[in-house]
Amino acid sequence: MKKIEHIGIAVKDIDASNNLFASLFGKEHYKIEDVESEGVKTSFFECGPNKIELLQATNENSPIAKFIEKKGEGIHHIAFAVEDIESEITRLTDEGFKMIHEKPKKGADNKLIAFLHPKSTNGVLIELCQDIRE
Repeated sequence: MKKIEHIGIAVKDIDASNNLFASLFGKEHYKIEDVESEGVKTSFFECGPNKIELLQATNENSPIAKFIEKKGEGIHHIAFAVEDIESEITRLTDEGFKMIHEKPKKGADNKLIAFLHPKSTNGVLIELCQDIRE
């Protein structure tokens, strides 16, 4: 894993949260994107060398909707940048970690993504991210 790619924060209202984080960081988000396969609308902020991803559910069956219903708004996941997501999935599986996604899928911000199950990471949802190479 190369670095923390972003921290994901589950929010109920992405417009209100965009205003809040724009005030906090002193600048606007740089991208809003719908990820239909995950049932979310995302908004990204740069904060120094780091990124913050706000996630709002777009339907009641979305993992974000279920997360907010159970735990409320707040930190949802930590994403790590990887060079080769498929080999990283294999390495982590071989180390005994449980994957939610055993194959990478397209995510927001031009990334391939896969999540580790929080039951195998002390309750922390971990996302692997690889830039999609054109």
